[in-house]
Amino acid sequence: MLSAEVSSQFASGPKYLNTASVGLPPKRALDALHQSLRDWEAGDCEPPAYDAEVDRARTAFAHVAGVLPSTVGIIGQVSVAAGLVASSLDAGSRVLCAEEDFTSVTFPMLADGRLDVRFVPLERLLDSIDRDIDLVAVSAVQSADGRVLDLDALASACDHNNVRTFLDVTQAAGWLSLGADRFDVVSCGAYKWLCSPRGTGYLAVRPDVDWLIPRHAGWYSAEDRWSSLYGPPMRLAEGGRRFDASPAWFDYVASAHSLELLAETGVQQIGEHSVGLANEMCVRLGMDPSNSAVVSVETNKGDLLVAEGFRVATRAGKVRMSFYVYNTMADVEAAHEILAN
Repeated sequence: MLSAEVSSQFASGPKYLNTASVGLPPKRALDALHQSLRDWEAGDCEPPAYDAEVDRARTAFAHVAGVLPSTVGIIGQVSVAAGLVASSLDAGSRVLCAEEDFTSVTFPMLADGRLDVRFVPLERLLDSIDRDIDLVAVSAVQSADGRVLDLDALASACDHNNVRTFLDVTQAAGWLSLGADRFDVVSCGAYKWLCSPRGTGYLAVRPDVDWLIPRHAGWYSAEDRWSSLYGPPMRLAEGGRRFDASPAWFDYVASAHSLELLAETGVQQIGEHSVGLANEMCVRLGMDPSNSAVVSVETNKGDLLVAEGFRVATRAGKVRMSFYVYNTMADVEAAHEILAN
């Protein structure tokens, strides 16, 4: 059971079943964001001071994802990370993707124009990994319906066949234990389950990955940022920081506080709460329980849910409900009453 401290951090939440689209901010993150904006208004913001806040966010994300802070880079969008991976592969490399996956994962692979991109249904993806594949690019949890990929099986199959991995954890980080250090490159948009402002995101690169090219290198990816603003030679940081993009300062202040709350609470505890609520909804609707915090329902009553104040999404022709730290059994009961009648 989640602590009262966690629940008290969220002013909204009842009937909000749309975290898979946009997560809600905790009070501590909003307070920090508002203070940053007041400092900006007063002309009292010093750019170097934000480095510490960015590193707080980096460290907290590492804790949530199960990687070392030194492997984490700051990057705003999953598609940017996917494009970085695509452009770092040799021409003709064979990339395996899931047909149903979010296009921020797949479009950059296709747009590169040099790669042999192959698609299979998600249910066949693991069985399609062999030594003819150079990279698997896939989401840990599917955006459309919340299906969870077997990450243990993915890591095992890719290690066995010497296949590189690009894993999008946007719909998983925060409630699913990832062990992300098993994968070559992991990316995450933080504005959903990580309760952060839009435009915040993270990239984790396994230390033994030597093929990923920091094509977006800039002053913020330098070892000593504030003495690397002008001129050659290139002097990038080691580890994940060499992939840093210049961050949206105020947003990362808020993200640091959101991620620290999630890290303090614990991914396992959050997952048990969120998946528990989702499974209760499944049982009440006559569906099999799953291992996901997302419930996708084929129903014509989505408009009724919205009319009664619920926030849900429609994806792939189904109503998608996502359960998180600010939801309770009361949300399950109220939504079920509408869907069942």
